[in-house]
Amino acid sequence: MHEDPGTRLADESGDLTDRVKQVIDGMGCSRREFARRIVMDPSKLSRSLSGTRRFTVAEIVRIAEIGGVDAGRLLGSRAEAPAPPGDDAGPAALPEGGRPLQIVRETVRLIAEHGFHSVRVADIAAACGTSTAAIHYHFPGRDDLLEAAVRWCMDEDTERRAQGLAGAIDAREELLHLIALQTPRTEQQRRQWLVWLDMWAQAARSTEVGRLHDHYYRQWRNTVAGVVRRGVEQGVFRPVDVEFTALRLTALIDGLATQVLATAPGSTTPDSMHAALIAFVESELTAP
Repeated sequence: MHEDPGTRLADESGDLTDRVKQVIDGMGCSRREFARRIVMDPSKLSRSLSGTRRFTVAEIVRIAEIGGVDAGRLLGSRAEAPAPPGDDAGPAALPEGGRPLQIVRETVRLIAEHGFHSVRVADIAAACGTSTAAIHYHFPGRDDLLEAAVRWCMDEDTERRAQGLAGAIDAREELLHLIALQTPRTEQQRRQWLVWLDMWAQAARSTEVGRLHDHYYRQWRNTVAGVVRRGVEQGVFRPVDVEFTALRLTALIDGLATQVLATAPGSTTPDSMHAALIAFVESELTAP
């Protein structure tokens, strides 16, 4: 386990892939849910399991920790893998959810408080009570940390959306639920928006982060479009161009949320943002 955590692992025989599949099966969850738990792109996990992409050492470390198995044995070694650098206290000292999830949560908090470019790996290590080497052990580079932070925020957001949509009586109530989730009132909502704003800036400079941004933004816009389409079919919304309406509404949400977070108190507030979005729904969508 002295390789660079970003190194791709050879698996010509498929033994490593088979052992990872066994870990996932033992967890009793879907592959998508397992990817969420190890903070990994589900498509990357799928390609790795199909043999078209190689796992990295860092990914295997996270899989082993969440799966409750020894990384050395997962890699096919008889000897147990050494503890990550700075984690000498042993597994009993690890936080709930494991070290990778703690790293991601603290990264989200620090990005929200200080901005991605102001956060050092040493700051994350200090917040986690571990070493910078341990951070790199799980997430080799800064872009890996930003990707994991954004993925965790978006997965949490997606889960909350699904819970609310399931209990809505019609598409109009579904849309109002989505609007409420996107209005930065709570500390958690504000943190997620601040991380998202940092991602926009980074996406303009990083191809990998740009792909992540594109993936989640298309997912979000498709969610809104799907709700609008159901509303038109149910008769609670007037006939509209669904895709264009989703574009306009998501752009309005983005602009208003940016103003809430970036302007002086009393200028654009969560209440005025929410009122403007409800006015859009009433004037542009709600059927007479």
